[in-house]
Amino acid sequence: MSGRTDGLLKATLTLLAGGALAQALPLLLGPWLTRLYRPEEFGHYTLFAALVANLAVVACARYDFALPLATDAEQARDLLALCVRVLVGVTLLSVPLAWAAGAWFDLALWAWVPLAVLVAGGVQCLTMWATRAQSFRRLSVSRVTQYGGAALVQVAGGLAQAGTVGLVAGPVVAGAAAAASLAGPAPAGGWRGLWHVPRATLAMVARRFREFPLLNTPHAFAGALQDTLAVALLVAWTGEAAAGFWGLALRYLKAPATLVGGAVSQALYPKLAQASPEEARRAVRRVMTWLACLAVPLVVVLMAAGPALFAWLFGEPWRPAGELARALAPYIGAHFVAAPLAVVTLAWRAQAWALKFSLVGQAMFLAALAAGLHLGGLAGGAWAVSAAMLLYFGTYFWCLATWKEVPHAAVA
Repeated sequence: MSGRTDGLLKATLTLLAGGALAQALPLLLGPWLTRLYRPEEFGHYTLFAALVANLAVVACARYDFALPLATDAEQARDLLALCVRVLVGVTLLSVPLAWAAGAWFDLALWAWVPLAVLVAGGVQCLTMWATRAQSFRRLSVSRVTQYGGAALVQVAGGLAQAGTVGLVAGPVVAGAAAAASLAGPAPAGGWRGLWHVPRATLAMVARRFREFPLLNTPHAFAGALQDTLAVALLVAWTGEAAAGFWGLALRYLKAPATLVGGAVSQALYPKLAQASPEEARRAVRRVMTWLACLAVPLVVVLMAAGPALFAWLFGEPWRPAGELARALAPYIGAHFVAAPLAVVTLAWRAQAWALKFSLVGQAMFLAALAAGLHLGGLAGGAWAVSAAMLLYFGTYFWCLATWKEVPHAAVA
């Protein structure tokens, strides 16, 4: 058990090192970005990113998340080939959606949708490919490229007065570079061989891992849809600037969860897939304790000084984002702990339960936001979200900590 614990800690620290560097540039350049772009432009970008996320999370029908569970190199290759075929299909389907969006939004912006979906889906697929191989150095390099590069491109776009297109181009250009850095060792038969895997083999592996598209895909899509609907509610009630404040606040508040959560989940997933049931339970409880100890100071700082911090960092026009940060602090703390635990139900083959539970949480989130916006405006919506999500995540943590049936299918 000690060896497994040391391996998990070492992998997590390796990913954290890369993740810290990856987040440093966006965080440092953020105050410059808020002086290069207006809140309304951030609002447009927030809506664009939310809608792209709805397509990107299902770009491979979630078969990519099955890669760490493949039993051998041949099955992993077949899964990867299936992911590539689905990704191409979803990208093509996104083209008419982008043109339809152009009827309501600037076509020069929404024409980026198919490329954004292709890049985001490719990065996610190759991330899981590297996770299966436990190539943690490659994962770290890709995160630096993806997040740091995005911020640099956005600054360049702002200096060129590209408007919202500058914000959109950042993640797309940097994501393409990150995908290239993730390619690493080729699958059995080489990269070109992915296109020669027989259809019968693809159908067989699709049936073998069908719970991922059937259960995890609606789960992921519903989560992304929650963000899109939340931004739509904000725009409808309080305008595009409010969506910009919301987007900036969440971008910074969730940065620690992206940094720590991404590292922990990428290290935890393959370990859970190989652990005995009792070892798996202990690992999950230990990770929850670590994350809670990190989350509490974050919440305290935001509650005490959120508005002042945001006004100092981003300029006085962005103080409303700091008010949001204060109100959302309890939710952000709980989300920080929960973010990396999504892989637990994947490894434990409890996706049906996770889907049902997440739908309840998403309904609570949107209902709380709508009620809070109606009764108390932007700040009221944020406080209502925090109250509802503390109840939801508290129940979620208790369920995982006391889980009774860790399947033996998780044992290698």
